[in-house]
Amino acid sequence: MYRTAEELLTQAQNRTVPLWQIVLENEMDLTEKTEEVVFERLLHTYEVMERSATKALTNPQHAIGGLITGVSQIQYNYSKKDDSLCGSWMNHSMAMAFSSSEVNASMGKICAAPTAGACGILPAVLLSIRKKYNLTERETLCGLLTAAGVGAVITRNATVAGAEGGCQAECGVAAAMASAAAVEMRHGSPEAALHSSCFCLMNAMGLVCDPVAGLVQVPCAQRNASQTVNALLSADWALAGQRSVIPPDEVIGAMYHTGKMLPTQLRETAQGGLAATSTAKSIFEDIFIKH
Repeated sequence: MYRTAEELLTQAQNRTVPLWQIVLENEMDLTEKTEEVVFERLLHTYEVMERSATKALTNPQHAIGGLITGVSQIQYNYSKKDDSLCGSWMNHSMAMAFSSSEVNASMGKICAAPTAGACGILPAVLLSIRKKYNLTERETLCGLLTAAGVGAVITRNATVAGAEGGCQAECGVAAAMASAAAVEMRHGSPEAALHSSCFCLMNAMGLVCDPVAGLVQVPCAQRNASQTVNALLSADWALAGQRSVIPPDEVIGAMYHTGKMLPTQLRETAQGGLAATSTAKSIFEDIFIKH
C-alpha cells in the first residue's frame, strides 16, 4: 500500500522493480483480483481509449454548439505535412487528443482519465508511444498501470476536479499521469517517471477552468492537445536526467493549494477567463437562449 509519491518510489527502489509492478500488486490486493483479471480490465480500458482517440481523425463528431467539430481532422490532415513546426508525430499526437475531446463532447464513449474533460491526453500519449516504438500490448498496459498509480496518489492527496482546483487539476493531472507512463514505457527509472509528473504539474500550475458557454469543448479540447505536448516534453526532460527541485509530493500539494486559491469564477463556473468574454457570452445566447 502506498499513499504518497515518496512511498510509491521507495517501494519500487527497494525492490528494484518498475512503478507499474507496485501499482499492480496494490490493485490486486485492494480488489482481490488476479493479475490476469487486472490486465483484462486494463485492456478493456485501453480499447475504449484507442477508439476515442482515433474516431474523429477522419470522422468529425457533432455536439451541442459544434464548437470543436472537426478540430481533430484538421490537425490530423496537417500532421501529414513534411514541414510542420512540431513534426508529424507530435501533430498526430495532438490530433488524437482532439479526437477524444470531440467524442466526449458528442456524448460518445471515452475513458475519464482522470476526468471526462481531460480524456484525450493519456490515450494520445499511450497510442503515440506504442506506435513510435512498436511496443507490445503488455508494455502499453504497464504504462497505463503506471499512470493509474500516479493518478491515485494525486487524487488521494490533492484533487482532479476542475470545480475544486481548476484545469490544472484536470488536464494538468492527466498530463502528469501520461508523462509517467511515457517514461516507464521508454524504460526510464521510477524516479524519472515521478519527476516527469512534477514537470507537468509545474507547467500547468494555476491553469484555470473556464469553459465557454459551460460546455466541455473550448478551451478544453485545446488544453487536451497542449497538455499532451506537455506530457511528452516533460517525459523527455526526465529521461534526459533532469529532476524537479521540488519533491513530487510537495509539487502535488502546491497544485492543490493553488487550486484552492483560485476564485470561484475560474473553477468551472464559466464566469471568468475565456467564458466571460463578449464572444463567449454571445455563443451562450446563440446555443441556449435564441434556440
